Amino acid sequence: MLLRAIQPESRHDVAFLGQMLVEAVNWRPGRRRLTLEDVLADPHLARYARGWGRRGDGGMIAEEAGGRVGACWYRLFPADEPGYGFVDERTLELGIAVVADRRRRGVGRALLGTALSDAASEGFAAISLSVEPDNPSRLLYAQFGFVQVGMVEGSWTMRAELLQQPKIRASP
Repeated sequence: MLLRAIQPESRHDVAFLGQMLVEAVNWRPGRRRLTLEDVLADPHLARYARGWGRRGDGGMIAEEAGGRVGACWYRLFPADEPGYGFVDERTLELGIAVVADRRRRGVGRALLGTALSDAASEGFAAISLSVEPDNPSRLLYAQFGFVQVGMVEGSWTMRAELLQQPKIRASP
């Protein structure tokens, strides 16, 4: 698996972020699947990918055999336009998604570990996310030091200190 930085000037990378945002919101099988148009029409969801390349934006894409299989990205949000996992204007908020047929194979672990390391090396002290309590991914987040700090609309807000990240080896 190859992990590479998201290139803000690449329309393909930014479009892929939109596709991964769709995967992130459609994690639960059996629920009505939202389309890219649905996601981009919702201002609260669209803010995770729109206008990519501003201060605080970063992340990477996972590729296997020439195909893109996942992405992990982060950005800062202002208090007047917070994300679902908003903590404050200095705390990055994380998004992560892996295509359905590549989940539970170490792709998310590799993406998350690299994203947290990159964000820490950029000088950020903390990162947050939003996750539904029954999403199995919350266990992975806990392994990387995320703890629940709040609840919004039935979802947990979790936060991790970046400078104190546990060293967890990514699976191949």
